Amino acid sequence: MKKFFQLICSFFVALAFNACVEDFKIGDKFLEKAPGVDVTQDTIFGKAEYARKFLWVCYDRMYYGLPSAWNAIDGKMNQGMFECLSDCWHSHMNWDEVSRTYYVGGYYASMEDWSTHTRFGFNREGCWEAIRSAWIFIENINKVPDMDETEKQRLAAEAKMIIVTRYFDMYRHFGGLPLVKRSVQIGDNLTVPRATVQETNDFMIGLIDEAKDYLPWSLDEVDRSNWDGRFTRAGALGLKCKILLFTASPLFNDDEPYCTEPPQDAVNNFQVWIGARKQELWNQLLVACEDFFNEVKEKGFYKLNDVGANYREKFRNAYLQRGNTEMLISTRIGYTNHGTFRNTSCPGGAFTPTQEYVEMFPMADGTPFDYEQSVVKKNMFFSENNPNAPSRDPRLYETVLVPDAAFQGHPAQMWVGGKEMQQNSVTESGEYASGYGLYKFILDKTTSNGKPTIWPYLRMAEIYLTYAEALLENDRIEEAINQVDIIRQRVGLGGLRDVVLGENYSKEDVLNEILRERACELGFEDVRLFDMCRRKMEDRFRLPLHGLRVRRTDGVEEPFTSGTRPTDFTYEKFEFANRARTWWKEGGFSSKWYLTAFPPSEINKGYGLTQNPGW
Repeated sequence: MKKFFQLICSFFVALAFNACVEDFKIGDKFLEKAPGVDVTQDTIFGKAEYARKFLWVCYDRMYYGLPSAWNAIDGKMNQGMFECLSDCWHSHMNWDEVSRTYYVGGYYASMEDWSTHTRFGFNREGCWEAIRSAWIFIENINKVPDMDETEKQRLAAEAKMIIVTRYFDMYRHFGGLPLVKRSVQIGDNLTVPRATVQETNDFMIGLIDEAKDYLPWSLDEVDRSNWDGRFTRAGALGLKCKILLFTASPLFNDDEPYCTEPPQDAVNNFQVWIGARKQELWNQLLVACEDFFNEVKEKGFYKLNDVGANYREKFRNAYLQRGNTEMLISTRIGYTNHGTFRNTSCPGGAFTPTQEYVEMFPMADGTPFDYEQSVVKKNMFFSENNPNAPSRDPRLYETVLVPDAAFQGHPAQMWVGGKEMQQNSVTESGEYASGYGLYKFILDKTTSNGKPTIWPYLRMAEIYLTYAEALLENDRIEEAINQVDIIRQRVGLGGLRDVVLGENYSKEDVLNEILRERACELGFEDVRLFDMCRRKMEDRFRLPLHGLRVRRTDGVEEPFTSGTRPTDFTYEKFEFANRARTWWKEGGFSSKWYLTAFPPSEINKGYGLTQNPGW
């Protein structure tokens, strides 16, 4: 019988440590060999410089969310992103796997054996390679002679955190996982069955607890300049909150399993749910959040980003700026190269914002957006169509390109026939197929062109909103509202009680506001899809999505070049037809979609991996 993960061993055949002694280079292939000279494991861990480089390569294998190259990992879903399976973003591109496979309902389990562009491949995302290399590092770091004990402990702790992140990356897609607790060697007779949800959660939390005391609370100024992205204690405690939120949520923590379709082995083995709704999981999350914020209060440095002259700048710096006070964990393509977001797929319409998403953003004072009133008041995006007077939440303009927003030196002409919309008039194709465009990360394309883009794996804002959810689920509703208001105040929005909830509100009302706020604050940061899954938001998956078609009232359908800029428009919502989703049809959605499938070939190896329900 084949045993566990030939895939994680085959990658490291090269890690028999064949390379040259003094001139070996750790890069994409880890070790490159000079003819006739060998490097052994003892060579790498016989010198501090080499050992550190080995760990930096482990960092290279952390998750980076944006398409950045044409390969199986960095190309994501063939230059698409699984966030476009949520209700906030849609793909109108006909060649990414988001639309070609998922929207048409064509995904099936055996695709995981051959496709390199599924939502998240169990053995194609570099997770197991990163986990194994991190364990090798942990097991050998004490051999390094020219490194002091304090540094050894810190670096081993960083390696443990890399293992945790890669497990969490899989956990939110698959549920319970096989738990690898040491490096696996070629020829090992090792069987590692799939663990339960609780065991997987406890494994990740256990590694965090082992690592956190050996990590600095934050990086000092020199380290931020040279080594921004290395793990800190604050990042470890924040990730603990993020993991516990996922475990405590109804996807896993409910009185009924999320899916009753066969096969049910994973359900019966508690590998995709806890087995009941356990309030203690929400209690554990609350304690973790309180521990985090208590240390923030005591030790300082981390806070919502307040650098900048205006609300948009404060928000942009929070998700995009290196070393800012809000970034808890960030990743980049390489440890010496931050990488640049390749927006190759944007012109094809891969990341078009939906009308449903745009309507989540409130007015500038924080009151809920009302479409009909905005049409009447002519303040859909700007006051009386004045591009110098934004009427909405500042985060909208930083996340979505909307009509009349400043773009490449002019107000964006998003009407039918306008400069930006000439190729997207009524065809539902191209970069602005929904009537909107992606702005986050790529900005106006000119200011971001060629600049490195870090991935905000975890920000302070997310922990505030996680804390709010933990408080709410522990019936501390007023305190939950206060945490949400902290996030809103950073962008100048009024408090929830004053401008949204009023005097009479329910626990459900507050939860909806937390989830809406997470979508607005953390848009395009791989949060919304998982919120929809962990909260089992079937109604949002089944909801047909829309775009906005804008026309000039004078009937002109061509770019504005001179004269008086048009300010009178009509608006029409339209349901997406080009790349419509099967989920919107009667019977088209199944709760099995909350988790993805394992490759049948891995299950057939017989080491104890079970398939997720419905697949």
